[in-house]
Amino acid sequence: MLPPVGKTLYIRSWGCQMNAYDARRMAGVLAPLGYTQVPEPEGADLIILNTCHIREKAEDKVFSELGRLRPLKDKRPGTLIAVGGCVAQAEGALIQGRAPFVDIVFGPQTWHRLPEMVAKALKERVINTDFPAEVKFDFLPEEHAPPGPSAFLPVQEGCDRFCTFCVVPYTRGAEYTRPAESIMGEARRLVDAGALEIVLLGQNVNAYPGLAGLIEKLSDIRGLERIRYTTSHPLSMTADLIAAHRACPKLMPFLHLPIQSGSDRILKSMNRKHTSARYQRIVENLRAARPDIALSSDFIVGFPGETDEDFNDTIRLVSEITFASAYSFAYSPRPGTPAAAMPGQVPPGVKAARLAQLQALLNDQQEHYNRTFIGKVVPVLFEKKGKKHGQLLGRSPHGQAVHALATDGLIGTIAPVRITRALPNSLAAEPAPPKTC
Repeated sequence: MLPPVGKTLYIRSWGCQMNAYDARRMAGVLAPLGYTQVPEPEGADLIILNTCHIREKAEDKVFSELGRLRPLKDKRPGTLIAVGGCVAQAEGALIQGRAPFVDIVFGPQTWHRLPEMVAKALKERVINTDFPAEVKFDFLPEEHAPPGPSAFLPVQEGCDRFCTFCVVPYTRGAEYTRPAESIMGEARRLVDAGALEIVLLGQNVNAYPGLAGLIEKLSDIRGLERIRYTTSHPLSMTADLIAAHRACPKLMPFLHLPIQSGSDRILKSMNRKHTSARYQRIVENLRAARPDIALSSDFIVGFPGETDEDFNDTIRLVSEITFASAYSFAYSPRPGTPAAAMPGQVPPGVKAARLAQLQALLNDQQEHYNRTFIGKVVPVLFEKKGKKHGQLLGRSPHGQAVHALATDGLIGTIAPVRITRALPNSLAAEPAPPKTC
C-alpha cells in the first residue's frame, strides 16, 4: 500500500556534494508518491537523515540527531524516520539496535528504491544496504523542480583507490562511470530548467574516461556558461585534462586536488601512490596551462606514524605551492579502514598543535589570495539571497563565495561586481557600474 497523496518530507543532508545531489534526487523519486519537501522536521510525515561517514564522530552526530527526532515520532507515531547515506551503509545494524524507532535504513546506492521501501515500512522495519546489480541512475525520473543556477551532475561514483584512511570504497562501492549519453541528457535538462553552471561530481571524478572530451561536449550546450568538476585524484590528472583548462573557456579556473600530506613516507602509508614531487609537477603544468587557476586541497595531520619531520614536509609543500583555499583535519580513525589498526597513533595534543600551525598558514594564504581581488571587477553567478536584507550570495569563477547588496533580479544571472573587501572565507562586492564608451 502506498502512502496517501499530500504527505510532507524533510531531508537533512551532511557531507559532500554527492550527498547534496542524492538528497535532491531522493525528493524527486518520492514526489510521485505525493511527498513535498518542508524546511523543518516538525510535522513531516517522512524524515530522512542523509549521512556522511568521512568526518570524526559521524555516528555520534547521527544518533544525537535521532535523539532530537524521537519526541516527534512519539507525538505522531505515523511519522516515518529513515537514515540513509554512508553511515547507514557502514553501521546499519548498529542503527537498528540503538534506535529501534528508525523505520528505514538504506545505503547510498539504494535510494532509487525509496518508494518501495516507504511502502514496505508502513508494515515493518526496512534495511537495504545492498550494492544492487542495477545502476540507480538508470531508474531516476526526470526532475521537475528547478535545479537552481548551479547544479550538481554525477558522472562517476565509488572509488578503487583504497586510501588506508578512507571509508568511501566500503560505503560507496567500486568505481562506476555513467555513459556519456546519460550525462549529456541530464545536463541538457538541467540547463533547460535554468542551470547556468554544472558541477561534475565523483568520488574520483577525473577517473572518468575521457573527462576532457566530456567537458568539451558539455561546453557546446547553449545556455551553459560554467563547468566545474570535483573531487580529483592526482594520479588521474591526465595531460588532456590539464590542457582542457587552457582550451575550454567555460571550464572555471578552479581545481580541488587533494594531496593529504607533503611527506612521501606518509603518502605511501596512506596508499596514495604518488609523491609530493609528482603533485608539484601537476601543479606546475596546471599553472602553465591556466596561469590564473585557483588551487584547493585536502590535508590530514597526525596520520599514524607522522613525525615532526613528516609534518614539516607538509608545511614546506604548502609554503612552496600556496593555495587559494584548503580543508585540513586532524586524523581520526574510521572503523574498518587499515589506518585505524596502524601502530604509531599520534597523541591528540600533538595532532591539535600541528593542525593549528597548518591552518594558520593556509588561512594566511587564503586571505592573501582574496586580497588580490580588491578593486577588481569579477563576474559572479548569483545563486540565492543572503542572510542580510538586500544581500545576494554567489560564486566567482575562482570558487570564492561573494556577497553583494543587489536586487533579487540578479539571482540566476552572471553579473559583474566590484570587489570591495576580502574576508577570511569570502569576498564583499558591489554591483559594477555599466561600461561607458
